[in-house]
Amino acid sequence: MASTEDPLSIALFSEMFMADQLARNRLSRALPKGMELSHFSVLNHLAASSEEKTPAQIARVFHVTRGAMTNTLNRLEWAGYVHIRPDWDDARRKLVSISPAGRRAREAAISVIAPILSEVVREIGTERVRQAIPVIREMRLRLEDDA
Repeated sequence: MASTEDPLSIALFSEMFMADQLARNRLSRALPKGMELSHFSVLNHLAASSEEKTPAQIARVFHVTRGAMTNTLNRLEWAGYVHIRPDWDDARRKLVSISPAGRRAREAAISVIAPILSEVVREIGTERVRQAIPVIREMRLRLEDDA
């Protein structure tokens, strides 16, 4: 039977949660005016994809509700960063793609956040970070399995 108190697990997740919060705060302050971290994340995802996605597909990737993703996509569309069109094969669905303005906004965001992230990696040491990535990835995959 597992102990109700596992100091190693508690310490690990406490550090991860705090690191996540600090990273989000620091990156949010650095992003171009009007861009939120959620906007950047969606633009980054769409830029990496060569095909259009439905709002539901994007919501699944980010583990958010379709309503939350619709709100984010509406804001991105209003800013001119994404194109949302009807799916001609299924009128009930919409398809989303990144616009040229969205690609430029993503690049602008990367230009300000990349140095912040690179500095942290450099200070910790690239080899130590490289060794940590498989462990963090496996944790993510196991948590996704439970989602």
